[in-house]
Amino acid sequence: MASDQTIAFSAVTPVQRAYMTLEKSMKSGLSRPLKWRRMQLASLKRMLQENAKMLCDAVHDDMGKPAAETLMMEIGLVLDEIKFVTPRLGMWSAPKPVALPWLLQPACAWKRPEPEGVVLVISPWNYPILLALEPMVDAIAAGNVVCLKPSDLSPHTSEVLQTLIEQYMDPRGVQVVQGNRAVNTELLSHHFDHLFFTGGGYVGSILMAEAAKNLTPTSLELGGKSPCYVDRTTDIATAARRIAWGRFTNAGQTCVAPDYVLATPDVADALAHQIASALTKFFGDDPQQSPSYGRIINDKQFDRLVKLLPGEDDHVSGSVICGGVTDRSDRYIAPTVLFDVDPQAPVMQGEIFGPILPIIIVENESEAINFINKRPKPLAEYVFSQNPRVRNRFEHETSSGALGFNLPLGHLLSSRLPFGGIGASGMGHYHGKDGFNEFSHMKTVISKPLKPDTLRCVMPPYTKLVNNIATIVSHVKLNNKH
Repeated sequence: MASDQTIAFSAVTPVQRAYMTLEKSMKSGLSRPLKWRRMQLASLKRMLQENAKMLCDAVHDDMGKPAAETLMMEIGLVLDEIKFVTPRLGMWSAPKPVALPWLLQPACAWKRPEPEGVVLVISPWNYPILLALEPMVDAIAAGNVVCLKPSDLSPHTSEVLQTLIEQYMDPRGVQVVQGNRAVNTELLSHHFDHLFFTGGGYVGSILMAEAAKNLTPTSLELGGKSPCYVDRTTDIATAARRIAWGRFTNAGQTCVAPDYVLATPDVADALAHQIASALTKFFGDDPQQSPSYGRIINDKQFDRLVKLLPGEDDHVSGSVICGGVTDRSDRYIAPTVLFDVDPQAPVMQGEIFGPILPIIIVENESEAINFINKRPKPLAEYVFSQNPRVRNRFEHETSSGALGFNLPLGHLLSSRLPFGGIGASGMGHYHGKDGFNEFSHMKTVISKPLKPDTLRCVMPPYTKLVNNIATIVSHVKLNNKH
């Protein structure tokens, strides 16, 4: 016969059950030992290595993504993060001594990173493995327990992730909860110790407002329109090939993809046709038949993207250099390059997040910088120029989550570089040491012996001696003249 406690526990929702389990584990100190952290990271590594095909198939079922992209841009990057983080846990988690001013002497102090607690990771559909598991790696490395809420828009991958995580990971420290927005709302009704969300700005602002009700610290990895500037000093063929790769990987559904190109008049036309040529080399004359080209995640996103393509009488959206072909039954949109686009065109009013690349003509880097600075700060920014002065201007006169010279997506691929946005493109950073810090509370510890009690020298009554000490400590001498 079941106990009253068992009946009560079985009556709660999956969200409540997950939260109660994780909260109990955190209070017990389960995740604090480095041994437990390393074991979980090793289990996650084994999970990915032993089930790579299953995961690739699930991602393909959700969005037609080629297995090579899933291996390189998702599974491989999570494995790299585990490889980078694991041997450094001891060093990162060790207390760091801090020097103290003479007023406190004799004394000692140190900073000790400690886990924040129960972490909620809400991940998106576009990189459903990478953006679910990489934050989890950093959170576990910092000694937290984790509740993962994968996207309901990539159901095959979410289901496989839950099945595998329940099989490989310690359920006391890692829980997976699936569902729609209502589940997100229920999750945020609980007092998590950290919320990590990857997705769009609109949803991010809603989640942040909900998290604020419980004063939950929040990391937001959002998106935005990431610009790409190209001038005549670069090698146009190489720039075109790299821009095409960065824009059309994952059918353009990448938060740090070049969202639009700002090109000077002397290279714009050649660049547009070189990008079209690169796309033919990537995907052939008919990308719909290419096994290397993915699909749009769902009908809603497909319909949104189609509205951004120019119609017959639409001149502001530019001319179609290549692509423009769509097939709703296959959720297929051909990789499309638009030339000489008006900044007021619909395609320039929000993040595209699809296989469409507008090219806008600007006179020079000054006009490009002014164009970028009039808009919300992007998650990434790319510059193809060999001119040191131009590079220096973009580095110092614009603001973005990251800046890449001659290389899109590059900062996404390294555990040594922090990944995160600024302003409308997000807050907080992760990857490697930055991820460990993001999910840690840096506790200050200070210790002073009871003898000798040197603090008596600064305690009331404030004698002439104490006043003299105060003027020395503050570096300010009181002026008694009135």
